[in-house]
Amino acid sequence: MSFARFLAALLVITSLSAYAQEHPSVSAQPNTVYVGADGKFESAPDTAVIQFNVSAQDDTSQAAYEHASKSVEQVREVLRANGIEPKAATIGFLSVQPMYDWKNPKHKVIGYRVTTDVTLKLKDFSKIGAITQQLADANVSESQTLSYTLDNINEAKNKAVEDAYRRARNAAETLARASGRMLGDLSYASVDTFESSRPIPRMARAMTAMAAPATPAPTEEFTPQTVTVTAHVNALFNLK
Repeated sequence: MSFARFLAALLVITSLSAYAQEHPSVSAQPNTVYVGADGKFESAPDTAVIQFNVSAQDDTSQAAYEHASKSVEQVREVLRANGIEPKAATIGFLSVQPMYDWKNPKHKVIGYRVTTDVTLKLKDFSKIGAITQQLADANVSESQTLSYTLDNINEAKNKAVEDAYRRARNAAETLARASGRMLGDLSYASVDTFESSRPIPRMARAMTAMAAPATPAPTEEFTPQTVTVTAHVNALFNLK
């Protein structure tokens, strides 16, 4: 065999080996049928998640820190004004970063920036408009993000799995009938579940410019987007 043919054969074998590793097969026993199916369940959300960052910049790190502290106190005031204890919100991180003059060959430090992010979960959706608007009016955040989720996700996952299993069993029964057999008991199954929720970005400064005291909140009278939970079930059935 020439070297070129040997190399081509080696590439084919390597490709097949890689494909087998990426797509593992189930060692099905005789008189069994192996099927896979997707299922889903859509549910109204039970929690609104508002995420925003508080950022302040000043000449010194101490001044930037004090500026950020005042901004965070404004956030606390907004929460208390809406009947929410500040401890209901969570802080993810706090960073202090020097700001450089990149036009200067020595990259001189010209200031400091303090940033922290805050997450607030709400069960009462009627408070979303007021809180996001008041945060925008306070001008303490560069951006806000609103998304909806399910705190009680397990029930939705179970229903998505049930839907996927029904589809898998229907496919297996169809295959069994087509081959003149009957479907037996479930021998093996694997399950994967996924939650999909799309965050809605909202720019705080833009909201400040467009809002007016008598203007309804952007979220008012609209229905919150549903939360979709999907599941994939692989099932191995015996054949009678």
